Amino acid sequence: MYDLILKGGRVVDPASSIDGILDVGFADGKVAAVGANLECVEAGEVKDVTGCVVTPGLIDFHTHVYWGGTSLGVDSERIARRSGTTTFVDAGSAGAGNLPGFRAHVIERVAPRILAYVNISFAGIFGFSKNVMVGECGDMRLVHPHECLAAAKDNLDIVVGIKARIGAKAGGMSGIAPLHLAIEVADKLGLPVMAHIDNAPPSQKEVLEILRPGDILTHCFRPWPNAPIDGQRNIRAEVLAARDRGVVFDIGHGQGGFSFDSCRAMFDEGIFPDVISSDVHVLCVDGPAHDVLAVMSKFMALGMNLTDVVRCVTLSPAQAMRRPELGSLAVGTPGDAAILELRDEPVRHVDVSGETLTADTRLAARGVVIGGHWWANGDAPEPRS
Repeated sequence: MYDLILKGGRVVDPASSIDGILDVGFADGKVAAVGANLECVEAGEVKDVTGCVVTPGLIDFHTHVYWGGTSLGVDSERIARRSGTTTFVDAGSAGAGNLPGFRAHVIERVAPRILAYVNISFAGIFGFSKNVMVGECGDMRLVHPHECLAAAKDNLDIVVGIKARIGAKAGGMSGIAPLHLAIEVADKLGLPVMAHIDNAPPSQKEVLEILRPGDILTHCFRPWPNAPIDGQRNIRAEVLAARDRGVVFDIGHGQGGFSFDSCRAMFDEGIFPDVISSDVHVLCVDGPAHDVLAVMSKFMALGMNLTDVVRCVTLSPAQAMRRPELGSLAVGTPGDAAILELRDEPVRHVDVSGETLTADTRLAARGVVIGGHWWANGDAPEPRS
């Protein structure tokens, strides 16, 4: 009856309002059953996960996994094994000029699922290293909406939106123009935009005022400048207005996108992220971001409970990219799951400003299920079709 049963874990699935000690059965690549004491006689494999937390496969909503094709890309399979991530959303590594290569050489060859925001810049993120930093939107000759639209239309099975990186670093003197063009493309496709903002110009206020309901502001708890709080640590009016309007707030930790100080100020006013993501790339994969599981641990250390943190890496990102089946363990959904441990051990967290935070517990990955099959310790399922 089942290809795999996960036995006796604490199943936390906010999409199904489930939090309890249950078994999860998989068959034919999908979730086949969730319940107490599933019959094991006809199961192909049974894994005792007593003491572990079983969640839908984790979705890292902001990553850079065009490994080998861009200078900032990291290996999705290596990150997946250590973090329980089964879906990576690449946030604009590829533009129209190299999206076909990303698809053929990475997306179609790896076991984790990879979806993509297409960069409004034709070249994608092409100059990104410790020694070279050239913003892809700094030259408006590269920002070509017709090319972006055509590439996205040809790949709608993997494309979840359009990405624009703007600010002094990513866009130079182009200002807010690349974001306007990204919104034009997204509007034609009926898809959201993900907006990156680093240092002004433009200001965060200018960016937030043109984002539509369902569009994503990444690096939403970034440090000064362009922080969500003012000098008195009050939340800026434009931030509150955007949130009320339905703009999605994504963490996008990365090398420069997340501050404990901004986060605490937002929490003090009852404002929490919609999505927790790592923005993992070559400059932050060994710290301070590491992977989405490490960022989840930081948010638990800051006071969020486990269920809310899991919601931010399952249900919420799945809804934001309009693929709700990816954030659930409901029967019939894709057979992806993360098996996590809450380890009682000291951990020292660091944000992008160098501030530290100590905690007594952290999350660790015990195993991963992809396409209904256990994937750990060298066992590799076939790449997704």
